Amino acid sequence: MREVERLIQEEKAKIVAETAVIPWRELEKFYAQGKIILVSETLNLVDVGYSISLDDATKIIEWMEAGLLVKEFNNQAKAWHKEDAEVWSVVINPWVLVQAIKPSIAE
Repeated sequence: MREVERLIQEEKAKIVAETAVIPWRELEKFYAQGKIILVSETLNLVDVGYSISLDDATKIIEWMEAGLLVKEFNNQAKAWHKEDAEVWSVVINPWVLVQAIKPSIAE
């Protein structure tokens, strides 16, 4: 593996290690502060976090314009609050990225 690829994998591994399932209610204060970005279930949360950490404006803008990254999602936030839902989350300073937990096949 080339050095660059190894470094990319190490950085992504750090993001994976910091990714966790957390109750939405614990994140609501950050949402109220405008610090949360909702990541579409069609995207890989770690890849998005990595692109944001690199400030990859091209990808970020592309995802935002496609509605795959959203900062205002009041209806979803209210639904998560009502359901006492848990979400996938990772901090990519200054942002907190969240993503709905996909239902498993067993459910």
